[in-house]
Amino acid sequence: MDITKFVVSLREKALLYGDYSTYWSQLSGKLLNSRKKLNIATKSRGKFNPKAPVTAEKIAENHEYVYLQLLTAERTWAHAMSMKASHTADTKGISSKTRSHIVSRLDKGARTAEALAEALTSPASGASPIDVLNARAYAALLRGAALFEKQSWEACLKSYAVCRIVYSALVTSAKGDVFKDLLSETIDPSIRYAAYQAKIPRTVPIPTIARKAFEESADPELADQVKELNPAVLEHGDPDATKAAEGAPTTLAWRGREVKIEDAAISVAWAAVGTARGKLAENLASAGTMYPKDLAAAYDDILITSQDAVDATKQAIDELRAEGVTQGDARMQSLQITRTAVGFEMISWRIGRNRVLVGENDGLKLDFGPTSRRKKQTEEQTEADRGQDEAPGRQIARLKEKAVLYEGILQSIESIKELPGVANDQELSGRLEATSHYFTALKYAQPTNSPHNPLPSSLAIARSHAVAGNAVNSLALTKHAQDLCTSATPSLSHAARDEDDDAFTPRNIQVTKRDLSLLQDTLTGELQRGRALVEIFNSSTPTSHQPTSAATTSKPPLSARLSDYPGGGVDLNNIVTYPPRLESFPVKPLFLDVAWNYIEYPGKSAGEQQPQQRVEKPAQVAAAVTAPAEEEEEEEQAEAKPQKRGWFGFGRS
Repeated sequence: MDITKFVVSLREKALLYGDYSTYWSQLSGKLLNSRKKLNIATKSRGKFNPKAPVTAEKIAENHEYVYLQLLTAERTWAHAMSMKASHTADTKGISSKTRSHIVSRLDKGARTAEALAEALTSPASGASPIDVLNARAYAALLRGAALFEKQSWEACLKSYAVCRIVYSALVTSAKGDVFKDLLSETIDPSIRYAAYQAKIPRTVPIPTIARKAFEESADPELADQVKELNPAVLEHGDPDATKAAEGAPTTLAWRGREVKIEDAAISVAWAAVGTARGKLAENLASAGTMYPKDLAAAYDDILITSQDAVDATKQAIDELRAEGVTQGDARMQSLQITRTAVGFEMISWRIGRNRVLVGENDGLKLDFGPTSRRKKQTEEQTEADRGQDEAPGRQIARLKEKAVLYEGILQSIESIKELPGVANDQELSGRLEATSHYFTALKYAQPTNSPHNPLPSSLAIARSHAVAGNAVNSLALTKHAQDLCTSATPSLSHAARDEDDDAFTPRNIQVTKRDLSLLQDTLTGELQRGRALVEIFNSSTPTSHQPTSAATTSKPPLSARLSDYPGGGVDLNNIVTYPPRLESFPVKPLFLDVAWNYIEYPGKSAGEQQPQQRVEKPAQVAAAVTAPAEEEEEEEQAEAKPQKRGWFGFGRS
């Protein structure tokens, strides 16, 4: 009879694709099928018979009676939750009549679950102690929900305390995360809100509240069952939470300010961060030589605990905002400082994880070795098969991976600047800007189309240019990186710590003086190397010895510019084009048309030419031209003489 798992699976399947109304309708169908299996369903058009109570003997005969009671209780719970969900959008809130209906539905479900738990308590039912505890916890869960809606906070706290104590004891004896999910998502938030309404301070941890409320409920039989299963729960509450709560800090210091931690969840999470910090330092100090991915895996615990501290702080701030607390309230101001402190801690360790992934000394060493043990074995086998070193393309790919990690570090630094109060702290802002310049020197600015809007590039990119043979680009990028490092050195040198002490500190956002000096020395060496490569490149280029030919090809010679006055002087090295080349020459087409009439083709006499092709002599051509002209003049003189006609000009001529 896995009661808790049965109920949780029903809720998850229904709410995954629907809402509480869908769950309610599905339970009606399941309840009818269960009654049909037990042969107690009311037939169509049949007479209604009152339902007989479920006894221990019936449960011993058929366990389907247990599921029948669970489905009945769940249907009333789903009905109440659907009504509550439909009225959440009302601006005036849930009316008293609707709230009374919701409470009656939850009360009916709690009574059904309590009757099932009482029946299972009897030895005649054949139920195990685990089944009895599950039934008692489920009944207390529904009773607590009814009292929560009824706003009876003291009684609600006692009911939820029973749930938490029982489920905390069942966590150690059962496998799976069913009980943990119920505790974290449903029970603990309800206990915290009920404790707040009952005027219990926030500094009291939830396990302590639950243990005290359980003791006040005075149920010795249930207490004995819990002690048989796990006596440490009643003695110390939740063992894990109690262990974390012991020695939990009550104050938090940030940038010279010390604030009081009033929320127990934040205090426990901050204590866990301190424990994880010490464990990380111990593991890395005693590990010896490790691959980058193994070093990064050691940061997982502190990243998880610091994220829990951030979530707890955010939840506390949201609760105060929901209560109507203004931003100027002292509690809200303390929580904002706490939020900045825990956020800075989390982002700092995230940056440290990326720094160890980049490689030794923040990736300054040009090392193309493997990043994990498994990768080393694969690469050794590959190099043995091909018998040669790693190709330049693969080296450039490794450098691109480093560039991505540097970009993640720079984005993390930008997210720190968005935390509350950081922008107003000039000293911290200047240090963050210098830290950004330090990592930008490893991933520094490469100009884009606009000279005033550079985009980030990296030392890895400069080295990739060197691998690809672009010595000039590599030199320019390296020089810019050195300028950025020089600008970041004063601010970081003032705030950087020395590593002369024996204590080992894992990598985080803090940049040491040793890191600065190594970067400066590396960039100086890379700059000298780049200059040498550029000098070799320029000296080996053939065009560098022939400036005259370059000028000749770019500017026409003096012979072609005789009509222009040489204002800047005459270039005697560019007088004519040499060697000469074939060029077009301008001629007159009309001269060619006239000359065609005087052409005599060689190899042919005048008698052998065709009549159309025979060319006349110039004298003959002149005579032929003047003869028609004389005839025209005689005709004009004849027309000019008057003709004689008859008398008075009339008549025949």
